[in-house]
Amino acid sequence: MSSSNQKMLEEALALYDAANSKDPNIEKEDGKDIPKELLYSKRMLDMLSRFIPDAEDVAKLSVAAQHIERWKSPRSDYPMNRKGYHLWRTNLYKFHAETAAKYLTEAGYDEETIERVKLAINKKNLKTNPDTQVVEDIAALTFIEHYMTAMYEKFTEYDEDKWIDIIIRTWKKMSPAAHDFALSGSVKLPEGLVPVIQKALAKAAAT
Repeated sequence: MSSSNQKMLEEALALYDAANSKDPNIEKEDGKDIPKELLYSKRMLDMLSRFIPDAEDVAKLSVAAQHIERWKSPRSDYPMNRKGYHLWRTNLYKFHAETAAKYLTEAGYDEETIERVKLAINKKNLKTNPDTQVVEDIAALTFIEHYMTAMYEKFTEYDEDKWIDIIIRTWKKMSPAAHDFALSGSVKLPEGLVPVIQKALAKAAAT
């Protein structure tokens, strides 16, 4: 990587971090209080470095911005039903993509790179666009390692069949390489859910 490209990457990621540092929602990491979306971005980048050590800049810029400034578009702004949820998610993708584009422009990136990042964050052409698939893989792996247990503890009303469905839907979005990575021991699985994960994967393999 040229020094100019490295400088742009560092500047863009610094702009992301500055934006996400304003998140009023706080989570704990190693005993420290960290803005929620700043922590999420760091976890996504860490997972990317483990899954694709030589990932190109577009991947880094995309995964780091997947939840950028998410608190500005809360779920509560939409009807609390399935239609409202899907509308919220669709608008979130657009919001994150446009927000990332703003910071990438400020960092000096060209239009082609910015469009690739926007497409990836918008989840466009999953399974055919490699950039989008990387974002989906990293999001799924990060969810499994860092967030699945919290979801399990929050939604106590979900029975085993519901969790099997959630796991299968997550699994089907992932690439074969991400499947191999998750099953190789490279991702820390939520201990309490391992039996359910095993059932879900067996069911997915049979369909």
